[in-house]
Amino acid sequence: MTTPPRDSGRILRGGRVLARVLLVWLISVAALRLLDLWLDGFSMPEWWQPTVVALAFGLLSAVLWPLILRVALPFALFTLGIGSFLLLGAALLAISFAVPGVQIADLRTAVVLVVAMSAVAAAVSSLLAIDEDEIFFRRTARRRNHGDGPEGADDRPPGVLFLQIDGLGYDTVRRAVRDGDMPTFAAWLAEGSHKLTDWHCDWSSQTGASVCAILHGSNHDILGFRWYEKDRDHVMACAHPEDAAEIERRHSDGRGLLAVDGAARGSLFTGDAEHVSMTMSAVPLLAGRARRGRRNSDGVGAGYYAYFANPFNAVRTLAGALVDVVREVSAALRQWRAAVHPRVSRGGFYPFARAGTTVVARDVVVSAVIGDMLAGRGAVYADFLGYDEVGHHSGVERFDSLAVVRSIDQQIGRLRRAVQLAPRDYHLVVFSDHGLTQGWAFADRFDESVEALVGRLCGGEPTPAARREGRRDRSEARRGAEGWQVGAALAEAGSHGGPIARRLRARVARAGRAEELPRTVDGAPGAVTRAAPGVVVVVSGHVAMVSFTEHEGRVELETIEREFPDLLPSLVDHDGVGFLLVRSAERGPVVLGRDGVHRIATGEVLGEDPLADYGPHAPDLIRRVDGFPYCPDVLINSRYDPATDDASPFEPHVGSHGGLGGPQSRGFLLHPAELPPPGEIVGAEALHQVLRGWLTHLGHPEPAPVEPEAAPAQA
Repeated sequence: MTTPPRDSGRILRGGRVLARVLLVWLISVAALRLLDLWLDGFSMPEWWQPTVVALAFGLLSAVLWPLILRVALPFALFTLGIGSFLLLGAALLAISFAVPGVQIADLRTAVVLVVAMSAVAAAVSSLLAIDEDEIFFRRTARRRNHGDGPEGADDRPPGVLFLQIDGLGYDTVRRAVRDGDMPTFAAWLAEGSHKLTDWHCDWSSQTGASVCAILHGSNHDILGFRWYEKDRDHVMACAHPEDAAEIERRHSDGRGLLAVDGAARGSLFTGDAEHVSMTMSAVPLLAGRARRGRRNSDGVGAGYYAYFANPFNAVRTLAGALVDVVREVSAALRQWRAAVHPRVSRGGFYPFARAGTTVVARDVVVSAVIGDMLAGRGAVYADFLGYDEVGHHSGVERFDSLAVVRSIDQQIGRLRRAVQLAPRDYHLVVFSDHGLTQGWAFADRFDESVEALVGRLCGGEPTPAARREGRRDRSEARRGAEGWQVGAALAEAGSHGGPIARRLRARVARAGRAEELPRTVDGAPGAVTRAAPGVVVVVSGHVAMVSFTEHEGRVELETIEREFPDLLPSLVDHDGVGFLLVRSAERGPVVLGRDGVHRIATGEVLGEDPLADYGPHAPDLIRRVDGFPYCPDVLINSRYDPATDDASPFEPHVGSHGGLGGPQSRGFLLHPAELPPPGEIVGAEALHQVLRGWLTHLGHPEPAPVEPEAAPAQA
């Protein structure tokens, strides 16, 4: 059998593309004629005018629009694609002046025409393809024929896609596979191509600690998604660009998981990847390079340009986002009408923030990953944040949370099918950074936030009105906070400078700090809660961290009992508190519970073990945290009830995480069956070693050692 010459395949593909272009053009002409009859303010009296306008619009979309977007990208991203239609509408309005007899009354009419024509073109393109991946296949073949693909790809080891589903616990995955909510996972497990296992999270079971360890191999001294550093009088927040960059500087040695031919998409940290987008820690770096007249390796706004340069993508994503807004409003009303508990407020701007995470960010991340596959990059990491966002507000396994799981499973299936497009083979490794434990929020259940409780026990006396106000402030501040991917995207798009860029970076910086109450220690809005004079409390999911600012270093148990005699006894007796970690001058680190004490240094237990319900690894994980330089004076973990499998988070969540207790501590790992079995995995640093070992097993080179950068001077 003779293989057809490469040029013949190019001719066949070129003929199909030409036929599709002609068909789209003809249907666009018909659509313009119908719009002429239906739309006020739009008129084309001559028979030939729709033909010319459709041709001009097609050329504008295919040729001129990408060039325009290179200049206007920050505007398009800041409006999540809507701005692209405004600009394209203005261009169409200009076309109407150039074509004799065509009348478009105003910009609003022009934008309606653009949206309608883009929708028609997107629908026709979808109908002419087997599915969306077939469109990508033709684009890939065209790129290869033009010599854009890497040479010698067949000799390289398989690439690896590290796909993280944020917040999806092991038990939820098992039930979703069983019940048909994850058909892609179910098919892989049924055919034996992949194996499913679990891994045990650190005490700080949240994205900042887990992702830093997964990508950089260390999460030392990361105590939560936010924590207080007493010597600097500063709260660190993983969702703040400058803090994320500082966290990465402390933990990166240049040998991260993605250091060799890698890409990070939608992450908090880079993993030392050369190609990054929607990555929070990279925002200050990109801004600094822009100030020095340099670009990042992908180019300013790379990934977003590739996605939003096609107005058809914007139509599809915007339509999906609007559907998700309606779905969220409907789900919230259903919970309210049925008096479902626990539940939290889901009004205001949250439905739109949710759509930005579950649809817009997801679509851009998938597009960027496919682009990385087409480029043949060796290791690609991406974070799907939507389930964690919806789980916080709706619940761990409520129907709309599982709907997000189904949509993510569908996107992962697309990526698996898209492997055939790439110039090299790829393995898909899918995992979560932690799980979620459901419960009734502490402040709602006990009519007092943990900050107010600590403040009252330390001598403060907040009024009931102040307690309600604090709860409302925290609830408002938290809505949409998980949308840091969108924030990072906006800031990166503005990294080239200019007034729009400055506004984008300022907005992201404010959003990173807006997660806390607007009471401060260092004067920065929303930095940390001052519960009482000299007492600071920072919460992160199921943990609360108490620091006494009038003492340097770690304050010991004996000092706390002397200065605040009611604090520790009242906390351990509280129905929402599971246990406390404090350090004794005589006994070292001790865990206090309602009915017993666990001396971590010796393993001695007096009375009932306060860690009995928190798993066999709890003592070791707590011992590790006790050794962190920034470990707070008192570290509070919420009470977990194994009978009901719930715990009350210190933030206004339904499903939450960040501490020990229940499903939040068990992530999942789905890996190709041909890779070596991982064994028991305890801690995200151990998970990094497993993933790094798999890259080595497949033949990926080890990254070269790099000297860490010097710490930047503190302002």
